[in-house]
Amino acid sequence: MVTRGIAYRPVMPRSRHPRRQATLASLAAELKVSRTTVSNAYNRPDQLSTELRERVLEAAKRRGYPGPDPVARSLRTRKAGAVGLLLTEALSYSFRDPAAMSFLAGLAESCEAAGEGLLLIPAGPGRDDVQAAAAVQQAGVDGFVVYSVADDDPYLAAVLERRLPMVICDQPREIEGASLVGIDDRGAMRKIADYLVSLGHKDIGVICMRLGRDQRNGVADSARLDSPNFHVQRERIAGVRDALAASGLDPRSLTVIERAEHSSRSGHSAAEQALATNPRITALLCTTDVLALGALDFARWRGIDVPGQLSITGFDGVDEALREGLTTVRQPAEEKGRRAGALLLTPSHSGVATVEMLETELVRGHTAAPPPA
Repeated sequence: MVTRGIAYRPVMPRSRHPRRQATLASLAAELKVSRTTVSNAYNRPDQLSTELRERVLEAAKRRGYPGPDPVARSLRTRKAGAVGLLLTEALSYSFRDPAAMSFLAGLAESCEAAGEGLLLIPAGPGRDDVQAAAAVQQAGVDGFVVYSVADDDPYLAAVLERRLPMVICDQPREIEGASLVGIDDRGAMRKIADYLVSLGHKDIGVICMRLGRDQRNGVADSARLDSPNFHVQRERIAGVRDALAASGLDPRSLTVIERAEHSSRSGHSAAEQALATNPRITALLCTTDVLALGALDFARWRGIDVPGQLSITGFDGVDEALREGLTTVRQPAEEKGRRAGALLLTPSHSGVATVEMLETELVRGHTAAPPPA
């Protein structure tokens, strides 16, 4: 019988032995080259001629060879090919905070130049020692950049136990064997405080980030100021105290308002609390631009003239603050990231830790003036 319109073809039986995926060894055998040659086509292309590399890659593509196994390579070379960045805040913080974003951009630039990956380790607050140790131990990295963490942070303790190369940015200080990139926080804040004192301000308030790993909001008393675990905030407040003492004012008269969350909203509420605590305040020194921008929002909301009735200053020199004309201290956040990456990826052959202190600049904007008569 003949069936019209349908062509029948014999069905070929499938092989019981499917074709195996190519491996580095089988590809080398097919091309009649060494395994090293195939590996170099991916990892060290400068070792091959252009024609030979193209022939290897074309054969690999045809056979479905994905390239050398990165896990096997890391086991063989004992290199993970990545840098771990330890942040003291939640992971999302690094993508919201402008200074942290600039630092991250600089570090990523150094990693890219060295052909290294970058792993962000979510060292947010509220985790215990066991969780911290697990996160750090599971990180497949060749070294760590520690970005501004408290000296009693459990993640830092876990990093130290790994005994891998480490570079610290800003804080903590004096970790044995670790290189450091930072600025003179105390001296930089002293400059801006001296400037305000020279304008005639005597009643001064400070708005700062949290002084410990615990979540506190409110007036920081003398005990809190004397034993914080965050070097940067401690030193910036000390810089203001130095300026007051040098001008004959009582450093103990300083009103310090602490905020656990680093946001513009925190700066707004802290400015309100500072003026409620001491209505005589004529100048608010904020330890970051983010807090200062919030304080400016509060002043606008309350109809307080800046700088006619109240001077407000910041610290960091982020783009938004400079656009607002904020009087601030500009620090090289992006360069910090570049230098931290460079120190980690090109360690000193002497084995001696390197300390690099970068320069800052006082920016005299439009938010500071003499106090009202």
